[in-house]
Amino acid sequence: MGYKVVVVGATGNVGKEMLNILAEREFPVDEIAALASRKSLGTEVSFGDRTLKTQDLDAFDFTGWDIALFAIGSDATKVYAPKAASQGCVVIDNSSLYRYDPEIPLIVPEVNADDVVRYKNKMIIANPNCSTAQMVVALKPLHDRARIKRVVVATYQSVSGTGKEAMDELWNQTKGIFVPGQEVEPKVYPKQIAFNVIPHIDVFLDSGETKEEWKMVAETKKILDPKIKVTATCVRVPVFVGHSEAINIEFEDFLDWEEATDILREAPGVLVVDKREAGGYITPIECVGEYATYVSRIRQDSTIENGLNLWCVSDNLRKGAALNAVQIAEVLGSRCLKKG
Repeated sequence: MGYKVVVVGATGNVGKEMLNILAEREFPVDEIAALASRKSLGTEVSFGDRTLKTQDLDAFDFTGWDIALFAIGSDATKVYAPKAASQGCVVIDNSSLYRYDPEIPLIVPEVNADDVVRYKNKMIIANPNCSTAQMVVALKPLHDRARIKRVVVATYQSVSGTGKEAMDELWNQTKGIFVPGQEVEPKVYPKQIAFNVIPHIDVFLDSGETKEEWKMVAETKKILDPKIKVTATCVRVPVFVGHSEAINIEFEDFLDWEEATDILREAPGVLVVDKREAGGYITPIECVGEYATYVSRIRQDSTIENGLNLWCVSDNLRKGAALNAVQIAEVLGSRCLKKG
């Protein structure tokens, strides 16, 4: 006997990817429903070799359904996630709404899968920010070996993290630069994204950091270790899919780069590509459609006593969102719900 699964926000980038990954990983589905807002009612989406018609989220009854994967914004999630949870369906939420609630587990399965049992608190599990998810997958095995004191990270985040309109804006601006009269003014972003980088993701806080930067700090502490000091600079770059991160790590104990490389090669969810030669590293284009978190450029930081630098790349629509949500569903199923 398998699971009755709902994908909420099935017409969006992440919702579509959730359906793809559920099919690819052969998640034990007995029945599946694709939900969307009324304006998208009846839109067809793919699930493996099947085609599903979206149903109306407003009218849907979650009673009798096991798991709901949510890929809608925080405002809508605030309305529909408690409804699903109250009707006995476990919600795995991709928005930021519940990530900082101490009663709700924030899960990256390679890092803190044991916390999944806490879903019973509110029948909700939170999926972390895409940039946090890939970083903690790389940090966890190193933290287990040498205890991380401090992380300094600069992100290079693709426009798909903002959504389809942002991807369209990058595409149209890029074309417009080469075609006189077809220039496209920025609407999604405050400045031109084509052939540019923007050091601004989400809103600015009083501290001077953006909310995206604050999220990386708060979520790393909640998922990995509250004692770790984290500082982030988050930058939007003209890449369609795939987030990259330059990570500087300070440890309590010395960790040689060669040992770190060996540890990462054995770590779940990590693939090391690090040849120390031209092209011997991963870039965002090569990670698109892949499950792994890739690590390259592993090297000692000689400016501090116990430091390492590394480069981390992942498909943000997959590991940063849809894949992580499906992996949470897999852990929830195997450890708690025990069907399939």
